Amino acid sequence: MNYGKVEILNKQSCHEGFFRLDEYRLRHALFKGGMSQPIKRELFERGHAVALLPYDPVRDELVLIEQFRIGALHDPQGPWLTEIVAGIIEADETAEQVARREAREEAGCVVQAVIPIMNYFVSPGGTSETIALFCGKVDTTKVAEGIFGLDEEHEDIRVLKVSFNEALTWLATGRINSAAPIIALQWLAMHKDEVKRQWRER
Repeated sequence: MNYGKVEILNKQSCHEGFFRLDEYRLRHALFKGGMSQPIKRELFERGHAVALLPYDPVRDELVLIEQFRIGALHDPQGPWLTEIVAGIIEADETAEQVARREAREEAGCVVQAVIPIMNYFVSPGGTSETIALFCGKVDTTKVAEGIFGLDEEHEDIRVLKVSFNEALTWLATGRINSAAPIIALQWLAMHKDEVKRQWRER
């Protein structure tokens, strides 16, 4: 869907490190016609990410992770969030390759099959980041709970195996409070029968 044009008047880099922050001066087409006045917007560039919900359709179990997140530093529940495996897409990687790699690195999971859920913008008011979201078939009897992650990335990740119903309870009570696991769990709640049927036939 394309409603009109965007005119970039100026672009400059405000910061470039592990992430990048660019400042734009631009005009864009208006719904009522014509162009907006020049406006300034900062755009946070951090690459594009992948997230995967590991699900065992035989045991109706999920593999979730917990880790420290700086963005939740001031959350009343604390900055350790219950999430799903995720990572940034590197050069020459497909989204599915990232999903499988991160499942191994962050949770010790071997993904047997994947189903794409959706691609979505994380926070388009200020960042270009998108997440490619998947559901992955795993065997939870072969997943060890414990501490995972890469030392060189300073990862300290706790792996949890939980029933699907328990995960829904965590969702309802607010223990799960970040976007990727919320979207993935709601999608699985809507499509679980179809997911089980599809994976039974493989």
